[in-house]
Amino acid sequence: MPQEGRFFELFNAHAQQVVDGGQALVSLMASLVDSPREAMAHAQAIDLFESKADKITSDTLALIHTSFITPFDRDEIHKLTNGLDDILDTIQDVAESLTLYDIRRVTPEARQLADLCLSCCLRVRTVVGLLDSMNNATGIMKTCAEIHQLESDADRVLRTAMSRLFRDEADVRQVIKLKVAYELLEAVTDRCETVAGIIEAIVLENS
Repeated sequence: MPQEGRFFELFNAHAQQVVDGGQALVSLMASLVDSPREAMAHAQAIDLFESKADKITSDTLALIHTSFITPFDRDEIHKLTNGLDDILDTIQDVAESLTLYDIRRVTPEARQLADLCLSCCLRVRTVVGLLDSMNNATGIMKTCAEIHQLESDADRVLRTAMSRLFRDEADVRQVIKLKVAYELLEAVTDRCETVAGIIEAIVLENS
């Protein structure tokens, strides 16, 4: 009979790709202005992590259909897997926008948003790693609450960034580029919060 543990191996592998993508995003942001070649390498690394995540998604969905026993509801597994994949897809969108739009100036707010993205990704990995036992329910809910708080922090940074951008930036092209970058960076934290919500629902239903 198929073992439940295989699902948790896939969840953890998926969450690790999320963290790898978040770390590469921060590195991309740090090197974008002074080391464009290095920045391109980080963008390519994000593409690789996203491809690995797609393979993990495919493996997880295949396992759903071939397993008689699953650790929790199949629809919840599907939502969690797609939610993790959405985080990496959005990180990839950020990287593509930064490189395609030829952004040459990185603002403090953009760096702050990238750091918040990574903080969310790290907590996603933590909370996914706790899912193998509902005895971890308290820790799971605490970590999910931290993700919600980080997403709220990102909202505040986004509002500040947008206000300063439209108030102080004279170059219309730069306004358009940075607006897209800010919104996509904040969207990464939104995707992490969505995963937190999915996991909270799993805990409430199964603990």
